[in-house]
Amino acid sequence: MMKDKDIINMGKVIFGFSLLLGSICLFGYMFTKNEDFADVGFMLLVLGSVVNIMVVFGLLVYGFCNTAIMEACVYTAIILLTLIPIGILYAIIGFNIL
Repeated sequence: MMKDKDIINMGKVIFGFSLLLGSICLFGYMFTKNEDFADVGFMLLVLGSVVNIMVVFGLLVYGFCNTAIMEACVYTAIILLTLIPIGILYAIIGFNIL
């Protein structure tokens, strides 16, 4: 059974990893104009969104099944959902510089 801090730390790691990969792709393209960064970035946008939504859904299901850690699951889901506006902003910037 996972503890509250383990669930929150897992969410922070997923958030950080997703943000880091997205930032590498965006700024890599901005500084080098290498189209591979843009291609990987848009693929990451699609696949990363799917993976993050699956993790959020899994957290909420896990929280409903184990109500003692529901608060930690919701907090972690909110952390991951903050990637949505960041992803939209990165996509707008990416489309404008292409």
